[in-house]
Amino acid sequence: MMRASTREVRDVRAAMVPRGPMGMRGVIEKPRHARGAIVRLLSYLKPFGGVLALVFVLIVAFTLCGLLGPYLMGVAIDRYIATKDVSGLARVAALMLGVYLVSNILQAATGWIMARVSQNALKQVRNDLFSHLQSLPLSFFDRNPAGALMSRLTNDVDAVNQAVSQNITSLFGSVLSLFGILVAMFLLDRWLAMATLVVVPIMFAFTRFVARYTRKGFRRLQGALAELNSTMEESISGHKVVKAFRRSDAAMESFRKANDDVFRAGVYANTYALLLMPLTGVLGNFFVIVLAGLGGWLALRDLVSVGVIATFIMYGQNFINPLRQLANMYNSIQAALAGAERVFEILDTPAEIDAGVDAPPFEEVRGDVRFEHVRFGYQPGFPVIKDMTLAAERGTTIALVGPTGAGKTTVINLLTRFYEIDEGSISIDGVDIRRVRKADLRRRLGLVLQDTFLFSDTIMENIRYGRPDAKDDECMYAARTAEAEHFILQFPQGYHTDLTERAGNLSQGQRQLLAIARAILADPSILILDEATSSVDTRTEARIQKALLRLMAGRTSFVIAHRLSTIRDADQVLVVKDGEIVERGTHHELLDRRGFYRHLYESQFKGETI
Repeated sequence: MMRASTREVRDVRAAMVPRGPMGMRGVIEKPRHARGAIVRLLSYLKPFGGVLALVFVLIVAFTLCGLLGPYLMGVAIDRYIATKDVSGLARVAALMLGVYLVSNILQAATGWIMARVSQNALKQVRNDLFSHLQSLPLSFFDRNPAGALMSRLTNDVDAVNQAVSQNITSLFGSVLSLFGILVAMFLLDRWLAMATLVVVPIMFAFTRFVARYTRKGFRRLQGALAELNSTMEESISGHKVVKAFRRSDAAMESFRKANDDVFRAGVYANTYALLLMPLTGVLGNFFVIVLAGLGGWLALRDLVSVGVIATFIMYGQNFINPLRQLANMYNSIQAALAGAERVFEILDTPAEIDAGVDAPPFEEVRGDVRFEHVRFGYQPGFPVIKDMTLAAERGTTIALVGPTGAGKTTVINLLTRFYEIDEGSISIDGVDIRRVRKADLRRRLGLVLQDTFLFSDTIMENIRYGRPDAKDDECMYAARTAEAEHFILQFPQGYHTDLTERAGNLSQGQRQLLAIARAILADPSILILDEATSSVDTRTEARIQKALLRLMAGRTSFVIAHRLSTIRDADQVLVVKDGEIVERGTHHELLDRRGFYRHLYESQFKGETI
């Protein structure tokens, strides 16, 4: 993708990238009500309503089996152990074994079903997130580092995955267990049951207190992980620059700082989260003591049987376990809510403006381009393009020259609608490009950028990227036209050679030749060359210039070049300075005027005859 020059967006990016807690760079979402995140997560489970109904039935079934076990234990004590009925005790023991076995089988089946449901739902979340990222404007990526976005696609979605796949069944099962145990307890003895209820408000009070801080902590932790990923991604991607400028120590220092931020955020979040375990343990022991003491006192007065007390103690332990599970779920639930909010923040980011499905067709393009009083700034109040007007007739070559940061690349960004203009209009063949679907517009444009990006695929597929339906022969012809075939055939696998990440096994010049071949194959109506030959030697440049002249024939072409020798044959040269066109004319006309263009030219060719 095309970017504005470094000077044009450097200050803008610095102003627009927010700072989070502890000075972390990256987008830290504003507090959002947890209920909203839960409702949106549940909407992804809605298509699986029938399967979830089956899961609910299974949860009820294994919960009832779990409730039946302690009851059978009490029956065994009162009816068979007290009367020394061995055969009856054996029957009850076999029944208990069968009940617990069925309960475990049903739990395993429920977990398997929920794993499939949750993975299908989260697959859709990832699809929606990645698809929405493709629709966002370049300004969004200017503000958000790639590492932070990768963190949302991986860490945040994984946090949601842990909660959905593992905790939904536990949540329903725990709630049903609590309700069922309370009902069973009241049916057995109301006094012991009421003693049980003393623990419940205490447990929920502690849980509510801890949850307030765990959610805040996990939100901060997810943000710190995003910053850490961003730091690692930048250091690894730019490892050559790091080594060339001997900045390994500085890179390590940046990593240590980001890693320390993750450490502090993790300690904060997990300290509060882990408080729940010892608290529930203490409450559980207190609960058993209350039941044993009160139950023993009632048994001494023949108000309850020993079997009922044993049943209550087992129910009490089973009652504490769901409470403990609910408390422990806050660890993953808080992390999941924090991750879900960060994911939904991206999904709520408005997509880039398009013309809509009812836009007129944009099939036959002649290539007449006009800018009418165009104004644009990457940040409001700081215009980069100021009242620019230009016209490019079909088949002509327009050269944009000027100092770094003048706005040349920004002109191309606006023509391709990578950014939307603030004022004025840009038209092709008299049609305002804002009325044209971006896909249709860009299908008519061919770009060769200074910063060439190639994918981790074969050389053939990278060339074919410009036109996916192209045949191999067409790709090879484009490579020959771009003077690229001579180095491609030097590889043992030729066109089927796999490129490494960012085409690290090619030189910068070779990558640029493949980018030119890709543009040739696309056969565009309007050609855009942004320093297309800046990374090749003079001899190769001469060959490429011939190929480009053949490609440019009959097409409207915009050429950005710092080497002014490459634009001598342009039909019109536009000299851009501080976002304005200060001079226009042919190469020789501008030299004769002895203005800013001649000054630029002479600065490159000192001592040579003009």
